[in-house]
Amino acid sequence: MNALGVVSRRLCAGVAGRVSGWSAHSLRPFAGITVSQGTRDYNPKQMAIREKVFNTIIGCFKRHGAETIDTPVFELKETLTGKYGEDSKLIYDLKDQGGELLSLRYDLTVPFARYLAMNKISNIKRYHIAKVYRRDNPAMTRGRYREFYQCDFDIAGQYDPMIPDAECLKIVHEILSELELGDFRIKVNDRRILDGMFAVCGVPDDKFRTICSTVDKLDKMSWEDVRSEMVKEKGLSEEAADQIGQYVSMQGGKDLAERLLQDAKMSQSKQACAGLTDMKLLFSYLELFQVTDKVVFDLSLARGLDYYTGVIYEAILTQNGPAPEAGEKGEEGVSVGSVAGGGRYDGLVGMFDPKGRKVPCVGVSIGIERVFSILEQKASAEKVRTTETQVMVASAQKNLLEERLKLTAELWNAGIKAEVMYKKNPKLLSQLQHCEDSGIPLVAILGEQELKDGVVKLRDVHSREEADVLRAELVEEIKKRIADV
Repeated sequence: MNALGVVSRRLCAGVAGRVSGWSAHSLRPFAGITVSQGTRDYNPKQMAIREKVFNTIIGCFKRHGAETIDTPVFELKETLTGKYGEDSKLIYDLKDQGGELLSLRYDLTVPFARYLAMNKISNIKRYHIAKVYRRDNPAMTRGRYREFYQCDFDIAGQYDPMIPDAECLKIVHEILSELELGDFRIKVNDRRILDGMFAVCGVPDDKFRTICSTVDKLDKMSWEDVRSEMVKEKGLSEEAADQIGQYVSMQGGKDLAERLLQDAKMSQSKQACAGLTDMKLLFSYLELFQVTDKVVFDLSLARGLDYYTGVIYEAILTQNGPAPEAGEKGEEGVSVGSVAGGGRYDGLVGMFDPKGRKVPCVGVSIGIERVFSILEQKASAEKVRTTETQVMVASAQKNLLEERLKLTAELWNAGIKAEVMYKKNPKLLSQLQHCEDSGIPLVAILGEQELKDGVVKLRDVHSREEADVLRAELVEEIKKRIADV
């Protein structure tokens, strides 16, 4: 029996553990060394999952015709100030070094608005994937960090009502469906409906934003706790709070919008009626996009950011995720919280334009870290490939390093992803075991006889079938096999 046959039998018998120097990264931190609170490192398996998710999201954004931009990780402090309501306290300010007062970006939306105003851009469909920073209380197991990625898609420009808004919701539906995270629901509401509701319920104008921030906590707190905060902390009358409670319990679709247009109180607010009319139009477009099975008009949805002016939305997972935090209520028994959110912000660009020129905008942000947390848990027991190597160049005898390097270079030059072991005379068993451990599908094996015959022995790692391939035809054969996988 030749050497390759012996090795094959030993591999089939399950011999050989991981080869030293080629094992997967199992990094263990030294005692006393850690990362900053609310941040984390990512090992190769985690990065492979992240890359797959990013590719799915970017593919969807590009399918909808978006182009990409980038902005600085820090902005002038004045750029971010006054845009986030009560969440402004979460902005990271940088220490004054004797120059400009700077802050780390809190999200990608405000820098995008600044970018539009500064460059006098009135129409763009863009996506932006980058890290943002918040001085939040981190909940690492639930995907809430102080440093994290956001994946934003926004449409800027003057268009007919609700068409871009409907496309943003379609994008959320596509991404969550393609990622197979589990069942989900997309809640929609409108800031004009909220403000009209507050007005007819007797909320003073100067309390609209602060009451809105409290209503925004309904996904984490009971109505009793939210009501208590509005009355005891925000100074709202009990009567007004009770009237708000009647409305924020309502959910539905186009039918709810039609019903509220006939409501004795809501119909008194021009602002609410405008929002409800647009909500009916939005649902008619969502029906055409075939996504109404996952979308619900929910009057409890508030989203606390100050810059929203119209439609707002938020996607939540209702199963297959980490257990909810204490006090976080689930829908239909289980909820893992928001995985996407966004809305219309028609006035934000005008805040940065010297002439107050407004550019209507609507967009959505995918809560990518929470998505990662869910997919990492799902893949915890699975084997995930961390490289894309397509073929390993190996040798069956000693003193063939130069030949292996030459063949590897040929494969690289042909655009094939190839590896070679960094030893002069590695054991064939070690080379084949590395392929099995790493998920490399093919091995190109060189031996003295193969070199004399002008062939390469091509081995399928999974089936262990081998075939002699002419050296001149090797690249074509590898590409053919890879295409068939």
